[in-house]
Amino acid sequence: MRYFLFSLLTLTLLVSCVDKNEKAEKYLPDASGAINNVSVVTENDYWDGRVGEAIRYVLAKPIYGLPQDEPMFTISQIPPSVFSGFVTKNRTVLKVETNKPAGIAFSEDVYAKPQKVIVVSGNTKEEIIEVVKDNEAKIIETFRNSELDERQRQMAKSPHNFNTIKEKLGLTIKFSSIYEQAKQEGNFFWFRKDITTGHSHIMLYELPFNAITRNDSTVGQIIKIRDSIGQAYFKGRLDGTVKANGDTVSSFMVTESAYTPFFGETILDNKPALVTKGLWELTNDFMGGPFINYMIEDKVNKRWVVVEAFIFAPSVEKRNYMLELESVIKSVKIE
Repeated sequence: MRYFLFSLLTLTLLVSCVDKNEKAEKYLPDASGAINNVSVVTENDYWDGRVGEAIRYVLAKPIYGLPQDEPMFTISQIPPSVFSGFVTKNRTVLKVETNKPAGIAFSEDVYAKPQKVIVVSGNTKEEIIEVVKDNEAKIIETFRNSELDERQRQMAKSPHNFNTIKEKLGLTIKFSSIYEQAKQEGNFFWFRKDITTGHSHIMLYELPFNAITRNDSTVGQIIKIRDSIGQAYFKGRLDGTVKANGDTVSSFMVTESAYTPFFGETILDNKPALVTKGLWELTNDFMGGPFINYMIEDKVNKRWVVVEAFIFAPSVEKRNYMLELESVIKSVKIE
């Protein structure tokens, strides 16, 4: 009997602990904060000195591929003494802890959910700066992926219903229902969304497997392909108009030649992908903006799947618009 009562008491305590843990997770508040905004928790004298400079160098460096300089993240510095209550709910938090061994820790859902918290520690300012510099790529990747996930989560609340994408291209892609279909021709899709001062665009199509060859001219091949697509489908407002001398205007989207595109390779949907970022413009017109192009190597189906996004948004910051478009691209799943 004594053994039975002891076992029953132990079981009760275990169940109680589980219930408490479940309740703690259940009542974790929702994370908040603007897109691409990082809360940096550190003392004012650290922020105003070399530690702050090192953090700003990492988090506020200009984004490549935009027509004007815009920082990777907007930073809000918070002294530890006031880091409590609603202030702790930001989705992305970088904390600096002093008088501790040098190191860095990456945590999730510490004060709210979903949330990424990075803690950088050191006994001296030099140690903290060194940790930040050594982990620059990982810090940026962690916070950027968090914002991409958040944008996907927001758009998933009102998903599109363009089922023909799957029927024609054998893939799924997630974007909100506010996007309208601007054109579909065979296996080519073009969607657009009006924004405050312009419009966002997404294009999907496929290419034969021999359309791209990996060599020293790969970037040139990609630019030539996207320019041909622009000429075929994205015409300028002046295209077809007649000048006073009788000449007909030809206006279409091309890659801006004065700006060297970024080119790299990555993995998307567990497949190799070529990434190109740069600026586009209209021939014989004054419209332009940033673009991002992913060419996904689909070896199973012997083709390249191309997903390109671009915006026209004069006189406003474009960082957050491009983040949304990249989050759309990264949602692609090929069957």
